[in-house]
Parts: sequence; structure tokens; C-alpha cells
Amino acid sequence: MCHTGARPRLPRSSCLHCSSVPACRLPQGPGTNMAPKRPACTLDPEDIKQLLLSSQEAKKLAYCPYSHFPVGAALLTSQGKVFSGCNIENASYPLTICAERTAIQKAVSEGYKDFRAMAVASDVQDDFVSPCGACRQVMREFGTNWAVYMAKPDGTYMVKTVEELLPNSFGPDDLQKPK
Repeated sequence: MCHTGARPRLPRSSCLHCSSVPACRLPQGPGTNMAPKRPACTLDPEDIKQLLLSSQEAKKLAYCPYSHFPVGAALLTSQGKVFSGCNIENASYPLTICAERTAIQKAVSEGYKDFRAMAVASDVQDDFVSPCGACRQVMREFGTNWAVYMAKPDGTYMVKTVEELLPNSFGPDDLQKPK
């Protein structure tokens, strides 16, 4: 279910962006006057949990014989359908595709182009793995105000909008500007 409007009531110690305060790296407290942009459609905790689990499952299918760095992604469309993806490496390194782009390409190839959220999972224990620049640009093609949940194996996560991951970005609307 999509919640828009008022922010959810969170425990005083919780961060608006992540499920675990110790993991949060966003500026908070006195002197931080910029409120982060909230995704247009925040997810229910159960939907977040399912998306995170789908990304963890997708990670198990990663083909990464060169980097040994498996990544999984799960993409939630506005229609409620989830597309998963994993990274697929190639001996010709530039032909490797990331999990995030795999999930997006699967969704688009099935006719879905309006996204609510994506979860990204890796095996990195001590940090949240963020999408690479190419993936951020592909995400941007489909809007800036949808959520990207970056998860650790223990289930903690950090969430940012595509706009926060790729500020001042170039997108489809820029091609329509007067020349």
C-alpha cells in the first residue's frame, strides 16, 4: 500500500531514512536544516521486507566468477509487480551487467516503466553498497522520486531517492529543452 502525505510516526531514535540508527549516515540533529526528499510513495514495512528478501534471493543467482562480488536487485513497479536481477559478468569486462540494470531491463522488456522502489543486496557486511554511476543513470531514465533501499546481509538498510543518488541529473526531459 502506498502512503503519501504525512510522515509516519517513528520512534524517537529512528532515522527517517533507514531501519537502523547506528547504520545511518545522514546528517541529523542541530544544524542540519535540509530535509531529505521523501520518495513519492513510501512502502509499508512488510513490502520493504519482501523487496529486501527478493534482492537477497536474486543475489544467490549472480554470475560473478571474476569479481566474486554477487549483487542482487529487486524492482517494484507501480502496478505491484516485482522484477529481480543479479549481476552477470563476462570475460570481456565491459560487457558485464549489474543487478540493478538487469532488473530494470527485465521490467521494461515486459512493458513496465513506472517504478516505486528497488532493493539492492550484496555480501558486504560493514557498509551499504550503492548502485554504480551507470545504474544510477539508467534508474534516472525512469524518474527521480522513487526509493532505492541498499541492504546489508543482516537486513539493515539505507534508503535514498534516485534524485539523492544522482543529483542535478540529465534525463529525458532535458532533451526537450530549447536549443
